[in-house]
Amino acid sequence: MTDHIRNFCIIAHVDHGKSTLADRLLQLTGTISERDMTAQLLDSMDLEREKGVTIKASAVRMFYTARDNQKYEINLIDTPGHVDFGYEVSRALKACEGAVLVVDATQGIEAQTLANLYQALDADLTVIPVINKIDLPSARPDEVAEDVGSLLGIEPASVIRVSAKEGLNVEQILEAIVERIPPPKDADNVPLRALIFDSHYDSYKGVIAYIRVMEGSFKSADVLRMMITRTDMKPVEIGIFNPGMKPVTSIGSGEVGYIATGFKTVHECRVGDTITRAAEPADEPLPGYRVPKPMVFAGIYPVEADDYTTLRESLDKLQLNDASLTFQPETSQALGFGFRAGFLGLFHMEIIQERIEREYDLDVLFTAPSVEYEILMINDEVITIDSPAELPDPSKIVEIREPWMTIEIITPTEYYGPIMELVTKRRGTFIKQEYPAPHRVQLDFQVPLSEIIIDFFDQLKSRTKGYASLDYQFLEYRPDVLQKLEILVNGEPLDALAAIVHEKDAFHKGQRLITKLKDLIPRQLYDVAVQAASGGRIISRANVKATRKDVLAKCYGGDITRKKKLLEKQKKGKKRLKMVGNVEIPQEAFMAVLKLDDE
Repeated sequence: MTDHIRNFCIIAHVDHGKSTLADRLLQLTGTISERDMTAQLLDSMDLEREKGVTIKASAVRMFYTARDNQKYEINLIDTPGHVDFGYEVSRALKACEGAVLVVDATQGIEAQTLANLYQALDADLTVIPVINKIDLPSARPDEVAEDVGSLLGIEPASVIRVSAKEGLNVEQILEAIVERIPPPKDADNVPLRALIFDSHYDSYKGVIAYIRVMEGSFKSADVLRMMITRTDMKPVEIGIFNPGMKPVTSIGSGEVGYIATGFKTVHECRVGDTITRAAEPADEPLPGYRVPKPMVFAGIYPVEADDYTTLRESLDKLQLNDASLTFQPETSQALGFGFRAGFLGLFHMEIIQERIEREYDLDVLFTAPSVEYEILMINDEVITIDSPAELPDPSKIVEIREPWMTIEIITPTEYYGPIMELVTKRRGTFIKQEYPAPHRVQLDFQVPLSEIIIDFFDQLKSRTKGYASLDYQFLEYRPDVLQKLEILVNGEPLDALAAIVHEKDAFHKGQRLITKLKDLIPRQLYDVAVQAASGGRIISRANVKATRKDVLAKCYGGDITRKKKLLEKQKKGKKRLKMVGNVEIPQEAFMAVLKLDDE
């Protein structure tokens, strides 16, 4: 019977206290002893603790005796907290019947609060609104409760007010979960369908799939099948999270647990796939499966050329845990051998960069991020490129299409002007505005992805004193007047610094980049010309002046012809050096592209 089971997740904007609330629920239900308790228990990665963001979803089973003296099994499915991981959030929501919506009493409703709430309502979940951090001096619980009440169409008084840090009123949330969230449907006698909502790699047991059984049940001896990838396997182990992994002999409908598959890569066991029994398979998989598509691409190169194989191994290992990371080898004239990697977004890229440097102790160089373009060729063929260096000859191109995003910004009304200015500067178009609460406005825009991946978020935060929040979704590919901006050092194109830009921005971007590079490239014994070229012409040039070596130091007096002879000899030497000399480009030069301010 499933009457005593409740499955729920916690949804919130980044840093609204989701992980702290999960900690309190684990303590209250006695799932974890005081001795073993650490802050942000479900966030096991150091990076998650530092950035205050849940990166990997996880699950835990708690037992709670409610006021009606019944013992309930409550499964908390934790969701990632950043907009880059939207697909993982949608799978975690599908595995639940209810969601606890946490809103910060000091910040109020923000963009991801709404985005996650709409996803939860789409998935038909019962939403329990909770206001957190009421213990803070700057908390405005009454004001925020009214905003949440008007958003959900409920009485502000029915919104639960808690302080997860102090443990205040947290018991009310458990009671609300038991009372308001419906139990999962009891369907043990139909063919098995279990949803994979996350997975991680274990070096002993292979890929471990986190599952929610929607229909049917299975035992540890059953042969199971992945319905999308069509692979069969006999589980190494099945079990539940309590909060560590605890093996069991069978898992029934409505329950949450894990299957150690023994697979060697996460590609065979994708998030969103449906597991069924090989002997009596279900007719069709659960709906909503898709392969996460990388949106941002960047080159990864080892600083030391000898580290190439180590870098390959570390990317392979990271891919075991993160199926959304894609990479393939590429070569650059300036940087040597490296990889072209695809990420879900800029935050995802930052996480991967930090993990490579920390977990594998490698010095790596990331080139400026770019996006994937669709190119329509003269022969009607459409090709996709994710690196500006791959752009075909302009004479063979009919049009270049770039990805556009719909972005949703929620901000206090007084920052309306600065945001409008920022988005229009980035080629954005205004769509509509709504007022989800008094003094807060929700602005919807359409913007090219290439304009928001570099420093859009930082600019947005600084113009609104940190109050605005952002959520974005892919919209479509649109043609525009785009061209390649190349940087030439000593006449040689630097492929790693090339970019695809809008025709009207090429001149300004080229000029600003040359001004920066002129100061960053170290001086040689000869003049180095740094040029920006776009649309078949040079649009900007600067010279890195030569360092002078005084060859006349040893000539004290004597005939002038001696000095001339030495200077002629030096001139010839410099000419030869210029032909064979190789200009070292420092790492800061590649980062300069990211820091082109909008002055």
